[in-house]
Amino acid sequence: MAVYELIAPCHFGLEAVLKREIQDLGYEITEVVDGRVSFTGDISAVARANVFLRTCERVLVKVGSFHAETFDELFEGTKALPWESFLPKDAKFWVKKASSVKSKLFSPSDIQRIMKKAIVERLKIQYHMEWFPEDGKEYPIRVSLLKDEVLVALDTSGESLHKRGYRKFTSEAPISETLASALILLTPWKKDRILIDPFCGSGTIPIEAAMIGMNIAPGMRRDFTAMDWDFVPRKTFDAARREAETKIDRDVELQIQGYDLDPNVLVLARGNAKLAGVDHQIHFQQRDVKDLHSPKSYGFIITNPPYGERLEDKAALPALYKTIGEAFGGLPTWSSYIITSYEDAERYIGRKAAKNRKIYNGMIRTYFYQYPGPKPPRRDPKSE
Repeated sequence: MAVYELIAPCHFGLEAVLKREIQDLGYEITEVVDGRVSFTGDISAVARANVFLRTCERVLVKVGSFHAETFDELFEGTKALPWESFLPKDAKFWVKKASSVKSKLFSPSDIQRIMKKAIVERLKIQYHMEWFPEDGKEYPIRVSLLKDEVLVALDTSGESLHKRGYRKFTSEAPISETLASALILLTPWKKDRILIDPFCGSGTIPIEAAMIGMNIAPGMRRDFTAMDWDFVPRKTFDAARREAETKIDRDVELQIQGYDLDPNVLVLARGNAKLAGVDHQIHFQQRDVKDLHSPKSYGFIITNPPYGERLEDKAALPALYKTIGEAFGGLPTWSSYIITSYEDAERYIGRKAAKNRKIYNGMIRTYFYQYPGPKPPRRDPKSE
């Protein structure tokens, strides 16, 4: 059985989380670099990675890599790759995205044009054809150049994996589903512990937590580009979905709550939760962060408050983060986790975080401030 090298891009700063996810699926890691994790697997790994991975943006099949400092080298390197092993005669193929960092070749449009021509020349020789109709299935290609090293891959996912299919309704500046999942997985939260997001917006963090708690695979109800490819049998995706279905825990009872001041976004959150199949696991409520309280001990707060990216909003941030700090202080046995790009967050929260992880949310540099609370006392099974 053929073994492929697969590449899973992710948000910068979340490589360790994604690496653990891939290992939990049973695959061997071959490389971890900024913004991506590579691993090996058979053809079923393409389907399982797309269906099960929560924190990567897409799954790519590596076609090859080579060094190129000139367009001639780019052409010859691309032409030398085994395209006939991936692309059928009627394939509709194009270089969908080309990125270049610290490389002599930096024009995306020129890179895309030259690589397309090189692929055609290779297929002409292999298929003994002079013209290709390109009226078959789509095979989008992605290429990245880093310090003149060219990495070429086929995009098996199509739409980014953060598009689970449930978020039909969004509020202003929502956090992505993949990032929300990663934040939850970076904490020691378990499904038997209460979790509150006091700035829930359209509900992404509570919904992702509920999906984790119920063990609902994030991609089990969406389609992927590779489902129609010749070398990826559709039955591999059918098998991955059946596997995902058997793993769902429908009996678990979660304690997840989402608060927001805006009643309109709470309507969106409830709609999204229903589409995700987890609305019965989440309690959404209109509530100000200053009114945050709970009779329970040893709970978790995971939240994405306003960053103040718009200039007119920045003036309100000191008072907001002071209020956040006071609210966190009112729950002294709770663990609190907050992602923000506001550089004075710790100052106004009034407490230095135990850990601070730098994460890039798109082009925005954010910080994940971690305030772990005390561990709950160990329960005595004999007394129970």
